[in-house]
Amino acid sequence: MSMRQTLFSRPLPIALFIVVAIAADQFIKYLVEALLPFQQAVPVIPMLALYRTHNYGVAFSMLSGMEGWFIVSMRLAVVAFVLWLWRRTPKDRFFAHLGYAMIIAGALGNLVDRLLFGYVIDYVLFHTETWSFAVFNLADSFITIGAGAIILDELLQSKRGRSLKL
Repeated sequence: MSMRQTLFSRPLPIALFIVVAIAADQFIKYLVEALLPFQQAVPVIPMLALYRTHNYGVAFSMLSGMEGWFIVSMRLAVVAFVLWLWRRTPKDRFFAHLGYAMIIAGALGNLVDRLLFGYVIDYVLFHTETWSFAVFNLADSFITIGAGAIILDELLQSKRGRSLKL
């Protein structure tokens, strides 16, 4: 049985995707910094607002008390680990490779902020009158959706493995 290589299992497409994703993330963050008031909600629709803030930690402000070099090192280690996983994953696993590309793009997008400003620019807020979710950005969305794609890939592989045994 021959293995069909997926788009993001090849170096050039994954590199292009990552560059475009980082550029989109940085462009949106530039607009957010230029146009949105700091820490004031700008309603978009019920339960969704734009809310510019600066995150000195990692996702959802975790580790915000840690030194910047530690967070930069941690992000680089995550990127290296995901690249290692990408290389080891069979080339026919579309959702896994897509997920790896998204995680790398998100991690590098936030790393650019950390290196340029010392913090990450966040701007999306889901909320109700009594509850609000952590403020996040496009790079965070890439990381979350990427992790979901990898989980989906694992579930599909598990199902495929069971159907082959029947």
